[in-house]
Amino acid sequence: MTPFHQLTATSLGGQSISLDDYAGKVVLVVNTASHCGFTKQYAGLEALYKKYATHGLVVLGFPCNQFGKQEPGGAEEIAQTCHINYGVSFPMFDKVEVNGTAAHPVFRYLKNELPGVLGRRIKWNFTKFLVGRDGKPLKRFAPFTTPEKMEAAILAALAI
Repeated sequence: MTPFHQLTATSLGGQSISLDDYAGKVVLVVNTASHCGFTKQYAGLEALYKKYATHGLVVLGFPCNQFGKQEPGGAEEIAQTCHINYGVSFPMFDKVEVNGTAAHPVFRYLKNELPGVLGRRIKWNFTKFLVGRDGKPLKRFAPFTTPEKMEAAILAALAI
């Protein structure tokens, strides 16, 4: 089992989820926010998820309030924004921190494996990490990289 698949996270509904549940799938991990200029990316992420889920893609959304306090609500408000406003059906997780000493282990691991412009820190909401079927982190995408611009990398990871 890879280090990624050894991690767990709490779903937006409060259930502990083992990332081993996603072994064999290509995973796109995204730190999200409901009141961000990039929030409209939910629609593109959902479109990718719907288009490639049958080929093994899963998108995992992790709300974060560390950047400009752009995710102030609780689980119910986050779910409402995601599901009602953007039709999100991919798994959403409990609000987390992605930087600092309280950073969630998923993000500590991914940042260590794929440092970005700021080294082992995340610059802003909607930073994305593509993880291969084997749990190996493959690519990191900047917040301004739209889901549509990631499609080629996702297709390569899915090998379709």
